[in-house]
Amino acid sequence: MVNIQQADHWIKTLGLVPLPEEGGLYKENYRSDMVFDKQNLPERYDSSRTAITDIYYLLQGEMFSAFHRLKSDEIWHYHTGSQMLVHIIDDKGNYCLETLGLNQDQGETLRITFPRGYWFAAEMKDKSQESYALVSCVVAPGFEFSDFELGKKEDLIKEFPQHEKIIQELTRE
Repeated sequence: MVNIQQADHWIKTLGLVPLPEEGGLYKENYRSDMVFDKQNLPERYDSSRTAITDIYYLLQGEMFSAFHRLKSDEIWHYHTGSQMLVHIIDDKGNYCLETLGLNQDQGETLRITFPRGYWFAAEMKDKSQESYALVSCVVAPGFEFSDFELGKKEDLIKEFPQHEKIIQELTRE
């Protein structure tokens, strides 16, 4: 079991704050000064984008990252804490469950990649208040809130009725 003082330590030391809409706590720690002009990006982008961004992201206890998707690829890197369950629905409607954690011999992984357009959500495996996980989230081209789409429960269930149970659990109204 992970000591809650460790989660509080990371929240204070890293200056983590609530992440709007999605849930969890975050702090942007890197935004590249290299910028791609709009004409050099795919049409899905409405303006120029920085090359890459990186945030710290923390879930604790019953917090969850609601189903969402981005216009860019995203990579999560596990740092410390308890196991984090990550639910993924790909662009063909296939569901996958991954576990971020240190125990690779038990099927856990240190890194997960989300191709653009994939729906994904995360929660703690252990929902006790002592449980937490700290990850980094790298997005390229860099993250902008305008590239973020929060999943709407009714729309996701209509599109993926076979995944209704997990969509019900990990969406917000």
